[in-house]
Amino acid sequence: MSENNPIRVFVTHAFDESDDYLRVFEFVESVDRFYYLNVSKPENIPSVGSLEAVKDELIQQIKASEVVIIVSDVYDLETDLVRYMMDVAEANDIGMIAIKPFGGVTETAAEVVARVKEHIEWNDRELVDAIKRQARGEDTARWEVVDFPGFDADGEIK
Repeated sequence: MSENNPIRVFVTHAFDESDDYLRVFEFVESVDRFYYLNVSKPENIPSVGSLEAVKDELIQQIKASEVVIIVSDVYDLETDLVRYMMDVAEANDIGMIAIKPFGGVTETAAEVVARVKEHIEWNDRELVDAIKRQARGEDTARWEVVDFPGFDADGEIK
């Protein structure tokens, strides 16, 4: 992954930029040297309002992606539409990630958890790592470094 080869990301939407939809991009934008291309286009609502036109537009957007991110607020509002998006992702062998509802007040729907490859918390690092794993099979294998004041590698500092 580089600036010349960004990961193509689709985030579920109902042709509207929901709070969680926007929040995903706030989180990934905060990570240095993570390059992605948003292929979800909520503004591309078909002018002919038939359900088939909506489905065709979603198929094009999802097929252009390497990973699909399911956000709970869209699933809660448009369950059938998100199920359809998940069907398209599965049919095209595109990895799916579900993000738990923001604020932890509710739980992710069991159907969503059963169908996705990863179910994660709202955390920029966890989100980017999951995207890399599902889109490109990259395992970051990062370690957290915890600094304890008053101690170094040899023990307590006197």
